[in-house]
Amino acid sequence: METALIIAAAVFFSVVFLFVMFYGIRRRFEHRFLLWQQQEKEILELEKASIRKQAISQSRAVLGGHFYEQMAPFLPEFKYDPTEARFIGSPIDMLVFPGLSQGAPTEIVIMEIKNGPSAQLTPVERKIRKLVEDGMVRWELLERSCHEDNLPEEIG
Repeated sequence: METALIIAAAVFFSVVFLFVMFYGIRRRFEHRFLLWQQQEKEILELEKASIRKQAISQSRAVLGGHFYEQMAPFLPEFKYDPTEARFIGSPIDMLVFPGLSQGAPTEIVIMEIKNGPSAQLTPVERKIRKLVEDGMVRWELLERSCHEDNLPEEIG
């Protein structure tokens, strides 16, 4: 009977020891997990702030560029009469018709406006420049007759 009691006591203490070890290890890992989670939240907040700051900076640069494009005809370095310039915006910024103010345009200038020395043409802008340089520019007239016999049936 005494051996059975010793075995039962050994089993009981072993089970208690295993539970204590299990909960101790679990508590340590939970604590480490919570610390890791807190660190990740702090890193995420720093990254969010950095991304937000970068987005605001980039947005300001884009808005400044748009403002500069529209104000370019009124700047001292613009060598044409501002009344002869027509802002388009995309895919090119402006068309200038030198001589238009006197009623005798002499040429058509396709102008791209960049702000700053590091600004570069986009691939589409480079393609348009190449088309102009290669003479791939033409005039086309779209004319529509407004006679009653040419109107669609719903209208006429």
